[in-house]
Amino acid sequence: MGYKVAVVGATGNVGREILNTLDERGFPVGEVVALASDRSAGKQVSFGDEKILDIQDLAKYDFKGTDLVLSSPGASVSAEFAPRAARAGAVVIDNTSQFRMDPDVPLVVPEVNSGSIADYGQRNIIANPNCSTIQMVVALKPLHDAFNIERVVVATYQSVSGAGKEAMDELFEQTRNIYVNGEVKQEQFSKQIAFNVIPHIDVFMDDGSTKEEWKMAAETKKILDPSIKITATCVRVPVFVGHGEALNVAFSRDVSASEAGDILRQSPGIIVLDEREDGGYVTPQESAGEDAVYVSRLREDPTVENGLAFWVVSDNLRKGAALNTVQIAEVLINRYF
Repeated sequence: MGYKVAVVGATGNVGREILNTLDERGFPVGEVVALASDRSAGKQVSFGDEKILDIQDLAKYDFKGTDLVLSSPGASVSAEFAPRAARAGAVVIDNTSQFRMDPDVPLVVPEVNSGSIADYGQRNIIANPNCSTIQMVVALKPLHDAFNIERVVVATYQSVSGAGKEAMDELFEQTRNIYVNGEVKQEQFSKQIAFNVIPHIDVFMDDGSTKEEWKMAAETKKILDPSIKITATCVRVPVFVGHGEALNVAFSRDVSASEAGDILRQSPGIIVLDEREDGGYVTPQESAGEDAVYVSRLREDPTVENGLAFWVVSDNLRKGAALNTVQIAEVLINRYF
């Protein structure tokens, strides 16, 4: 059976990656519709190697007869159209922050809590977590099952693609202009991003944390375990694609690096590359275009009881967004449709 699938935000980084991922994984589509704002209506995007899709205006689109909506516009856009699509009978898998903390909307990473998808019928909406949360909980889940996590301290190294195409363009233009002594324009970020790092992602909150840092804690608690204590520092770095995360995790049970490595190697969606030698680890550049969550630099932390430190890397546009969305859709049609 072929499903009618609408991709919302089809001209953006994640929307294009969703279209690529649907084709690469052979998702059983009968028809694919590409949707975006009226500014993009009439433009075209690729679906696979041969098919070209005409962009349709999201505001005018009738979702009746659509089976699945894979969505990655802004949160305010999702707030308006997702309920409309759900009322028309489509199941919306939304990649924005709009519905993540809604108690009636499952927040899903298939390797971690695929069973939560069963609750999709309450709103006909399933939420995709934040990109930095996804790769972290994929790595944390098997360790939590084995050793019970008490506390997580994480520092992120997040690529500019997480802020959209305009942010990628700004990094490129700033880098080029620095080399040719041109004007360095600063529009997408609060500070120069080229040859710099910025400890500021999303808006600041009253307690001094940023919304991105709050998301990592709140979403992990909803997905994995509300009793886990989490503190995050989220940093934007001058990398085009791929997020890195340095984690320090304290457990309630005794744990060794070798035990943790053995468990992670047997866990879905994870590749452990930890050679303890020059180059024996994975960097964001090497994760670009790949589906896995990579774990490296796994070691015991002698400064805290039952502590581990490790490095996690993943392509934020794939596993951090598009791939996770399509994986949710695969579980949905295989188990519940």
